[in-house]
Amino acid sequence: MATEQVQLGDLTAPPGRANSLAAKAWSFALEAPKLPTLILLFVILVAVFAPLLAQHDPELSVKPVKIFDPPVYSGGSWTTPLGTDFQGRDILSRLIYGARTSLIIGLLGTVFAGAVGVTLGIVSGYIGGVWDQVIMRVVDAKLALPSLVFGIFLAATFSPGLWTIILILVIVFWTRYARVIRGEVLSLRERDFVKLAEATGAGRVRIMFKHILPNVANTAMVLFSLTVGVAVILEASLSFLGVGVPPPTPTWGNMLAEARPTLISQRWTLTVAPGLCIMLLVLAANLLGDWLRVRMDPQLRNR
Repeated sequence: MATEQVQLGDLTAPPGRANSLAAKAWSFALEAPKLPTLILLFVILVAVFAPLLAQHDPELSVKPVKIFDPPVYSGGSWTTPLGTDFQGRDILSRLIYGARTSLIIGLLGTVFAGAVGVTLGIVSGYIGGVWDQVIMRVVDAKLALPSLVFGIFLAATFSPGLWTIILILVIVFWTRYARVIRGEVLSLRERDFVKLAEATGAGRVRIMFKHILPNVANTAMVLFSLTVGVAVILEASLSFLGVGVPPPTPTWGNMLAEARPTLISQRWTLTVAPGLCIMLLVLAANLLGDWLRVRMDPQLRNR
């Protein structure tokens, strides 16, 4: 009977933990700032359902191509609510698909950069020695270079493409994670739970990823939220300069680059629309990142 009770207790434990995690996640979501969260959710939904929301193919001309102005001007059409560009492509459809491209690049680039940076930061901080010296000298050399200039150099070196830009973001941003995480690990490796794990014969890999990694997860989450906005800006900057995702793939940076000749022709929708999208996405990501930083830091939260 005692064995049966233990087994039943073990079986009922996971749902309790799952419910507790769900309750904490729901409470966490309710505490998040509403406006930035809604903006990010809106952009994510637009990116996911882009084929359903876009009325036209973003890479093909809309017939007749002479329809340029939005409906508020004479000659506009409600089939193209924001008008068309000089090649007759629907601006709204390109904005919608541009959200997908910018979000994929920004999120994947930041996630992969975080994975590399957190791993190397933990290795550098815990193992130390030659590993620490080599990794930190690479970090110092990278941080001495402006991100945009280094990104342009890498983009000119590699063949253009979506995955190339993601790789560039990883190379540019992994050092942010590595330096901060290393500082955390230098403190954590002297804590009692790490010393106890070492005394019981646990290997280095087990200690780093089972005991230390969970204790730097909050810091990594904050860094991730603060890096997404910068990654979106860098991608848009590279595309604007012509070394990012190649046309005709719609990105907000490409749309700004293609709209440069219209700055003197008062065709404001071609420049304002993608610029406003970039501003709102970056602003929402930064506001959410600032809130998350305060939320995760007890000292800042109690001020």
